[in-house]
Amino acid sequence: MEFGILSLLPPVIAILLALVTRNVIPALFAGVWLGATMMHDWNPLMGLYASFGDFIIPNVGSEWSATVLIYCGLFGVLIAFLQKTGGANAIAHAISKKVKTPRGAQSSTFLFGIIIFFEDYFNALTVGSVMRSVTDKMRVSREKLAYIVDSTSAPMCLLAPVSTWVVFVMGLIGAQFVELGMTGSEYMTYIFTIPFNFYSILALALVAIIVFMKWDYGPMAKAEYRARTTGEVIRKGAEPPSDDQMKDVEIAEGHTPKMRNMIVPIVVLIGLIPPLFLWTGGFPEKDFVAAVGEADGGKSILIAAFSAGIVALVMGMQQKLFSFKEAMSIYVSGFRSMMLVYIILTLAWSIGSVTSELGTAAYIVDFAEQTASPAIIPVLLFIIGAIVAFTTGTSYGTFAIMVPIAMPIADSMDISMYLAIAAVLSGGIFGDHCSPISDTTILSSAGSASDHIDHVNTQIPYAITAGISGIVSFLVAGISGSAVLSIIIGVITLVILAFILNRVWGQRIPNESNLAA
Repeated sequence: MEFGILSLLPPVIAILLALVTRNVIPALFAGVWLGATMMHDWNPLMGLYASFGDFIIPNVGSEWSATVLIYCGLFGVLIAFLQKTGGANAIAHAISKKVKTPRGAQSSTFLFGIIIFFEDYFNALTVGSVMRSVTDKMRVSREKLAYIVDSTSAPMCLLAPVSTWVVFVMGLIGAQFVELGMTGSEYMTYIFTIPFNFYSILALALVAIIVFMKWDYGPMAKAEYRARTTGEVIRKGAEPPSDDQMKDVEIAEGHTPKMRNMIVPIVVLIGLIPPLFLWTGGFPEKDFVAAVGEADGGKSILIAAFSAGIVALVMGMQQKLFSFKEAMSIYVSGFRSMMLVYIILTLAWSIGSVTSELGTAAYIVDFAEQTASPAIIPVLLFIIGAIVAFTTGTSYGTFAIMVPIAMPIADSMDISMYLAIAAVLSGGIFGDHCSPISDTTILSSAGSASDHIDHVNTQIPYAITAGISGIVSFLVAGISGSAVLSIIIGVITLVILAFILNRVWGQRIPNESNLAA
């Protein structure tokens, strides 16, 4: 049955409902149900039955899906143990001892945000909370702290080779490989998107420029001037959100956290992936390149995450931070913490199957071929992804809706698959950084104890600066196909914009040497 333009209904309804309800889960389910209903002669009861029988259950029941769900859970377990053993706190304490200036406090926060690359929630809460006393002492505004935290958490999760975001996006990529009849490693596909993830790269670059060049502008410049001249790190009348969530990352009372509690498990996690890749790919019977290309990325990361979690568990028990019984409780809570990811992934796989059956991607591809040049498709994907993320406040939901659309377009229009996926990822982060209802934006405010609206207002000019530079990079990449050239031009654009904005919208902030004691 040919549905033509009606094949757009499920994803369009999913997007519209996500915008209205601010919740991607019912929106995705509605899209699945509507598509199933269309395929059963518009019978809503048969559509409900088929939603589960033909799409949700089969998608959850496949070996690939089970692998993804399990290694998502194991990442949750690892993060839970890293929280309880307090290694991140120890690293922050060691960094803070060397801080003597406001710029030093900001650069240390930036460095710490890069180190905590494996989970955005953990990053936002931990970095903001443990560095707050350092930045307060150096008269750095809470708005600036929240900006640095927010602009390093999600971008680092997408630029690092291992993180909770990586396993989520791998799940989406793997599902589309099946739908498109493609072969290859979903993990290596993700790795090759990293050089094209221009917004994440530029957002990090802008933090470095703002910190080291002191080119603050807009509301942030006023906040920094206030903090530096009066010592008021938050404005009068500000209402910082409660950071009660931080109770989950506190270690046992009376125990001194140790840096090795974070360093050793992360080294195990990262160190095991290359040999596991080679082993699952058939090395040494196959050569290095062939083994990497045919590796089972899902099982490799699963085993690495499991091993790192066990190491963290043993280290915590050796230091008497928790008993074996308490460790098992932490293990369960780690899996439970990923429940939202499980649900979104399942519904994302399901709506991807629905749109494949309806021919949605084929219709969009045909429309795009007739109306748009392949060179601007990455820009369009970036902008649409940003709009969806801004209005829904969720990057995960944006990826779930947009990746099943972007990959078929790239496949049919001979556009780089890596570039198309990266455009969606970048757009999701850009919109997330501008959105006042974004979960990571809210958690950054909470961890940094900054008034939430103040954080949003001061961050938006910086996010837009990086976003405009990202559009330039994606346009160059669409024309040239070169990630290196695109990044170079994007960074040049970023520096020029930041310089001009600092000159016309900045405010002179007292030198560090002139600060009152």
